[in-house]
Amino acid sequence: MTQPKVVFLSRKWPPAVGGMETYALRISEELSRHVDLTCLVLPGNVSGQPPSAPAVLAFGLKSLFTILARHRKADVIHVGDMASWPVALVAGRATVVLSAHGTDVAYPLRGTWKGRLYGLHLKIGARLLGRPLVIANSRATEAAARSLGYDRTVVVPLATDFTHQLEDVDTCRLLFSGRLTPRKGLSWFVANVLDRLPGHIHLDVAGTIWDPREAKALDHPRVHHLGHLDQKDMARAYARALAVVIPNVPVPTREFEGFGLVAVEAAAAGGVVLASNDGGLIEAVRDGETGMTLPAGDTEAWVAALGKLIGWNDAERRDFTDRASDTARRVYSWDRVARDTVAAYEAAKVKRS
Repeated sequence: MTQPKVVFLSRKWPPAVGGMETYALRISEELSRHVDLTCLVLPGNVSGQPPSAPAVLAFGLKSLFTILARHRKADVIHVGDMASWPVALVAGRATVVLSAHGTDVAYPLRGTWKGRLYGLHLKIGARLLGRPLVIANSRATEAAARSLGYDRTVVVPLATDFTHQLEDVDTCRLLFSGRLTPRKGLSWFVANVLDRLPGHIHLDVAGTIWDPREAKALDHPRVHHLGHLDQKDMARAYARALAVVIPNVPVPTREFEGFGLVAVEAAAAGGVVLASNDGGLIEAVRDGETGMTLPAGDTEAWVAALGKLIGWNDAERRDFTDRASDTARRVYSWDRVARDTVAAYEAAKVKRS
């Protein structure tokens, strides 16, 4: 059986560091096992930062001409993010596929002039591309994409390469991992939950400061800022913590968590995950299997859940984390993401024809 010819395009590529870069690299590696794949990618900088705006523009123009010159007979043109949709204007008869990440479709919700302009950019794409297929990483991302005019969508949750770590648990320490922004909920957790827990419980914070308002939470005497951790140290930190807390809360801008990869990584590494049932976290946590979901902003529910965890003995914890890690590594695998993506290609081709 002839493999479909797929061109995968991404302006988000290592050595730049981030979730979209990881997605682009890993999905292309796994897709190459299932399709005849050509990758057009723009590497980041050695420093780990993304390329400059002029470099992105030059890459887009180069990709347009490359597709026109070499790939007019491709079956699928898969663009790795929503913002880069103009490249797919030259797709010809190929099926156009766009990957939607949370930031892709949440940015217009900010209400700023930049957000409104970006939202208009996405709405124009929905009209000009002739009903492309959008592969969203969660139902929350899918709903936002549909609100912008993209009515052909499918949800394919993301994956992780983290493996189960065998670490001694520090029953005095919780862990928060992620960028320090209001919607991640660090300030809410410190102000409303931490002081309701026994005095020996401390909170480690692994992440970088994106919003100065959130940095104030780091001044709490029971909060310790670890800064950025590499993947190896992050996996160990997940497994060592009493619990990994992901306390996302709704924010006035209506921005949301597109998926919540921390929840998947932590469960796979052997951590106990407590996450808000907010945005894409609903797809990233299998409640009762890979972690526990709690009402966003519900102080009493969070205090009660953590109190229960504090009372677990070693056998109870080990039983839960072993099962959670096995499930997370099986369900949230890149091979599954690739197979679901290829199935989406095929379904889109059938509908198009």
